[in-house]
Amino acid sequence: MRYLIFFLPLFLISCGGEKTKSALPEDLDSLLVYHATRFENDTNNQEYKKLYVDVLIQHGNKMLKELDFSKALNDGAKAFRLDSTQIEARMLFADILNNTPDRTMDEIASAQRHYGYIVKKQAKNTKALVGLASTYSQQMDFDQSFNYINQALRINSRYRDAYVLKGSNYLFLGKIDLAKSSYETAVQQDPEFFEAYLMLGSLYQAEKNAICIEYYTTAAELQPKNPDVLYALAYAKQVFGKVDEALPIYRNMIQIDTTYYIALFQIGHIKQFNIGELDSAIYYYKSALQTEPRFVEAWHNLGLCYEDLGDKTRALQSYAKALKHNPDFELSRKQADALR
Repeated sequence: MRYLIFFLPLFLISCGGEKTKSALPEDLDSLLVYHATRFENDTNNQEYKKLYVDVLIQHGNKMLKELDFSKALNDGAKAFRLDSTQIEARMLFADILNNTPDRTMDEIASAQRHYGYIVKKQAKNTKALVGLASTYSQQMDFDQSFNYINQALRINSRYRDAYVLKGSNYLFLGKIDLAKSSYETAVQQDPEFFEAYLMLGSLYQAEKNAICIEYYTTAAELQPKNPDVLYALAYAKQVFGKVDEALPIYRNMIQIDTTYYIALFQIGHIKQFNIGELDSAIYYYKSALQTEPRFVEAWHNLGLCYEDLGDKTRALQSYAKALKHNPDFELSRKQADALR
C-alpha cells in the first residue's frame, strides 16, 4: 500500500460577515448567486462587496474540502481580487495553490508568499504557519518546515495539523518511528481524524504488523460509507489471513460503489486462491473488467482460472488480453508460453 502524504489538511475556514436571514437563500450555492447578482448590479456598494467576498470564501472553502479544486480556485481568486486585504481571502487562495493536485513549483512559491504575508500580519496564526511550513516541505527544505511547525506548536501545543505535517516530513526523511509518533499525537488531539488512522495503518502494514487492522478498523468506524477506507481494512484482513472477515467488507464496498473494480478483483482472488471456487472467481474478474478492461492482473488471473478448468483457448485469450494492455507483463507471457 502506498503511503498517504499530508502536506496541508483541508478544512473549512470560519468566515465573518452578516448571518444569513430567513429571507435569503438557505443553501450556499444559491446564496453565492444571490450575493453575486446584488454586487454585479451595484459594484460601488461596499456592503454588497463585503458580503459577496464573505460568501465566496465560505463557498471556496467548501469546494476545497470537497476537493473540487476548479470551483475553489474560481472562488478564491475572485475573493482575493476583490479584496486582497481580507486575510481569509488570501488564506483560501494560498490553500488552493498549495493543495491543487497538479500544482507547480511556481504555485507553491506563490502560496508561500501569501502565507508569509499572513504570518507578518498575524504572527500567531497557526494555520498560516503550518501552511507556510508545508510549502517548504514541498521544496524539500525540511529545516525551515520544522522551524515553522515548531512555531505553531509553541503557540498551540495541541494543534493537530502541525503534528500531521511533522509526520509527513519524517516519513519523507525515512524516520518511520518518528512519523508514527507524530501521527499518533495527531489523533490524540483529534480522535476523529480518520486520515491519520489510515496513515498509521499503512505504515504498520508496510512493516507486516497486523496491528494495522486496528487502525483501519477505527478509520472505518469513523467513515463507514467511505469505500477507500473500507478497502484498506478489507485488504489488510485479506493479507493477514482473515478472508472470511474481508469478504463481507468487499461486498459492502460494492454496494456503496458498484464501479469499485479492485474490490471485485479481490473477491475473485479470494474465491480463486483461498476457497477454490473458480466459476465464482471468473464471475468477479469479469465484473471487474467490465469497469476497467485494462486491468491486467484480472485478465491474468482469469487466464489461470480457465487453465485450471482445462479451457486452454480461453486461457490463452485472457493472457493475450493482459499482454495487449501491458506487453511487459511477464507473468502472462511465461504462462502463455508454457501453455503453448
